[in-house]
Amino acid sequence: MYREFGIKEEILDLSKDVEKEIQEQFNRIEKIQELNSLKVLSAFQKCGLAEMHLHSSTGYGIDEIGRNKIEEIYAEIFKTEDALVRAQLISGTHALAVTLFGLLRPGDIMLSITGAPYDTLQTAIGISKDQSKSSLKEFGVKYEQIDLINDDFNIEAIKERASKKDIKLIEIQRSKGYSTRKSLTIAKIERAIKAIREVNADVMIMVDNCYGEFVEEKEPTEVGADIIVGSLMKNLGAGIATSGAYIAGKKDLIELCAERLTAPGVGKEIGPSLNQNTSFIKGLFFAPSVVASAVKTAVFASRILERLGYNVSPKYDEPRADIVQTIELGDANKLIKFCQGIQMGSPIDSNVIPEPSGMAGYDDKVIMAAGTFTEGSTIELSCDGPIREPYIAYMQGGLTYEYGKLGILKALSIL
Repeated sequence: MYREFGIKEEILDLSKDVEKEIQEQFNRIEKIQELNSLKVLSAFQKCGLAEMHLHSSTGYGIDEIGRNKIEEIYAEIFKTEDALVRAQLISGTHALAVTLFGLLRPGDIMLSITGAPYDTLQTAIGISKDQSKSSLKEFGVKYEQIDLINDDFNIEAIKERASKKDIKLIEIQRSKGYSTRKSLTIAKIERAIKAIREVNADVMIMVDNCYGEFVEEKEPTEVGADIIVGSLMKNLGAGIATSGAYIAGKKDLIELCAERLTAPGVGKEIGPSLNQNTSFIKGLFFAPSVVASAVKTAVFASRILERLGYNVSPKYDEPRADIVQTIELGDANKLIKFCQGIQMGSPIDSNVIPEPSGMAGYDDKVIMAAGTFTEGSTIELSCDGPIREPYIAYMQGGLTYEYGKLGILKALSIL
């Protein structure tokens, strides 16, 4: 069956050796999975989730009880005062833009302390090559950044800048995006937040939590972040939610974000769930297990590609902060071929051949492989990357470890 699927015998044999090497990492992942499962189940029970909350609304969705209950559960899981979980939030970038436009005003300064943000967010801020007339910059919001040093926060520079107290919002991007730096662990984020609070008690601290949920035992809001943002097309949707994103944090900040999403004076009161309540709840229920599968898939990919001579990050035995695995292929054709192999190992559109192309919000051509049940769902096995040196593939997802592993073996057999 493996031969019929197009997996080379030598690749299959190597995978068996690799799986023996990574069992200790799998055991660690499973312990985190169980703790996060307990967190979710406890929140469902504490918030009194009932069958009636699975039903949906249309039209205005005024004070819909199911939607409100989901947001109560999210707030409980993230240990926050409130949350906004909506199908009307289309993506992580959309939720981040809603948050920034909701919290910032003309003349305010936002400071990124993780260097340049992800490509699409650069366009929203107004610092990309392609300037948008709808960016924060166009509305008079100022932007500054402090780069990481050796994949960690520049604490002294952060404290010096934050102490001047003219910064309105500090942004932290947990995942690496399309950069070559490492993703940031909760321990590093906690250390940075504590340093900021030593010199500035009032600045808002926002964390882009995309790709990071349930990878560790804690979330950024449990270590001092005021507000976090993420996509349900990633970890918390578990491949079940077909749209949506979330914002969780302090109540007054969530209300500002809600008024940006809907209208001033309306805020959270409206927003129909449009038959998404069951998928949101079921996705959240399965998320700890699916995230664990995605992390296992990344660990497997890291070790087998390292054994084949490629530079990978993180290494298979390094701590994980998100579900993203990078593989430095060093050649544009290899990057394209690897992504095409992942597509060939997918359940949907396996006969489609992805090619690099221009995409809104990106300065470089990008190749994206995602034979997914939901378009753009990066918790399902997917692989993408900008066509620029050093030609890095950014792989993430895997609804089950077995499907993730098979997709990787297929890609390696054509590389």
